[in-house]
Amino acid sequence: MEKKNKYEAYPAGRTPNSRKRFEKHEKPKDFKTTMMKIYEYFRVEKKLLFLIFAFTIIDSLIVVTIPYIIGTSVDVIAKSVDSIEFSKLIVMTSMLAGAYIADGTISLINSWLMAGISQRIVKTMRTDLFKKLQSLPISFFDTHSNGDIMSRLSNDIDNISSVIAQSTVQLFIGTLIAMILLNITLTIVSLITVPLVFMLTKVIAKKTKVLFKDQQTYLGKLNGQIEESISGIEVVKAFNHEESLIEEFYNINEKLRKVGIKAQIWSGFLMPIMNVINNVGFVAIAWTGGILAVKGIINVGMITSFISYSKQFTRPLNDLGNIFNNLQSGVAGAERVFDILAESEEVEDVENASALSDVQGEVIFDNVSFGYTKEKLILKNVSFRVEAGESIALVGPTGAGKTTIVNMVTRFYDVNAGTIYIDGSDIRNYKRDSLRKVFGIVLQDTYLFSGTIKENIRYGNPMAKDEEIIKASKMANAHSFIKRLPKGYDTVLEESGGNLSQGQKQLLTIARAILAKPSILILDEATSSVDTRTELKIQEAMLNVMEGHTTFIIAHRLSTIRDADRIMFIDDGMIVEEGNHEDLMKKKGRYFEMYNSQMKKENTL
Repeated sequence: MEKKNKYEAYPAGRTPNSRKRFEKHEKPKDFKTTMMKIYEYFRVEKKLLFLIFAFTIIDSLIVVTIPYIIGTSVDVIAKSVDSIEFSKLIVMTSMLAGAYIADGTISLINSWLMAGISQRIVKTMRTDLFKKLQSLPISFFDTHSNGDIMSRLSNDIDNISSVIAQSTVQLFIGTLIAMILLNITLTIVSLITVPLVFMLTKVIAKKTKVLFKDQQTYLGKLNGQIEESISGIEVVKAFNHEESLIEEFYNINEKLRKVGIKAQIWSGFLMPIMNVINNVGFVAIAWTGGILAVKGIINVGMITSFISYSKQFTRPLNDLGNIFNNLQSGVAGAERVFDILAESEEVEDVENASALSDVQGEVIFDNVSFGYTKEKLILKNVSFRVEAGESIALVGPTGAGKTTIVNMVTRFYDVNAGTIYIDGSDIRNYKRDSLRKVFGIVLQDTYLFSGTIKENIRYGNPMAKDEEIIKASKMANAHSFIKRLPKGYDTVLEESGGNLSQGQKQLLTIARAILAKPSILILDEATSSVDTRTELKIQEAMLNVMEGHTTFIIAHRLSTIRDADRIMFIDDGMIVEEGNHEDLMKKKGRYFEMYNSQMKKENTL
């Protein structure tokens, strides 16, 4: 089936097509590869990260002293209740208060710095992703729904942001050294929980990684379904598909709910089980410490210190486990983002490519073949020549290859075989941006941006003055209806121009094309969705813009292309008939049959 464009192709922009031509295939990614890519973004912040690391070391040294101070204070009290050394106890508690204040202050500074780093990294990542989308070929947008792309740009990157912001933990090396220096036996007892923590983290992380990735995938599908149903709500209501749409939404939403529950349950297992493991460790320390204290090997204060040290030692492990668990959600989002960042961009310009200027408008197709998939060719050895200033109409059944010819000459897709020439040179030898500035395209499916009418018309030429905009609008037969609007050219359009009729939107796109001053025009079904009266206005506007320009006209209404210099009947990717209207009618071939069929149908209406 022939590709149906959804984009507006003016010199500086296009709108992605949400239709799918190919099946989407997920590329397998691994945790390590994704983390290395995230690390590349962290490298830019290495100075601040070094500062955070320095603060973390200082904080760790301060925190290491806290259990020792607590143990010493306990020993001061335990020596003799009747003769407590209050002066020493005051010193100890003052040191303890100072250590807690310093710990809190440094933690606050680290959190503030890390929040800034995370937002800058995510801003860069989001910008990189958006830039990437602008450089991807049209084929990419044929394989991904708009909703899924938007989900990656928003939800997935937000997940990455939340994970980066909490990705700092205390160093526990100092705590381990302090424990060893105090008592090796209690240190060994404290470490028995470490293997259990790592085993638990590994098992749960393996499960949650898959679940969080599935959750992000279903979220993307849900967003895609919402975007498509809202943008096509008129079609949905016209065909009474509300119930089936609700059912489809329910099914996707139900799958998202199920996988979301599993992901949250599995991730929720981590902390409660870790608390149990930690409490087992505390019991082991208290039991072993009690035996050693009874035997006079250690003081009671050391048991207190070791329980505190054990908390300090296991807290970073718990934090790491919790962060690693949450990281699965962030990595799942990051993988989807990096999938797009790894996509192949449009083929770069050849070395020494020249800018296309002073265009005459001669176009030659020389044995051009092309297929959207390798298995099926849409165009098969197509050859023709269009003289500068000549108007060519492409007609034929749906899926014959008419719009594909347009996609070839604009280089939205590159040929599989053969060559296309403009003014005698292979279009692949021109810089792509200069090539596309040559074209102005008016499509059946109009697209208007949020903003004023003036801004939408100026999109064809950002440097155009107001006088040029008005002149282009008059040529497009749009000026009169624009002036009748409440604010004229400053009228703000609703989404996709919802406050205008289809014919009015089409006239604005023609004005936009005129303002771009293109050398080659492409009119793709520009009048097929309007009434006869509006069609006459649009045809008059098109004649104004076509004058002196090489023009490709794609039309199913054959009455609109009778005056074309040449008509080419396309079928099954080949030119089967060629000539002007009179010549083709005399041949009584495919064009003759289609034309008479349409006339007969219109006369019976």
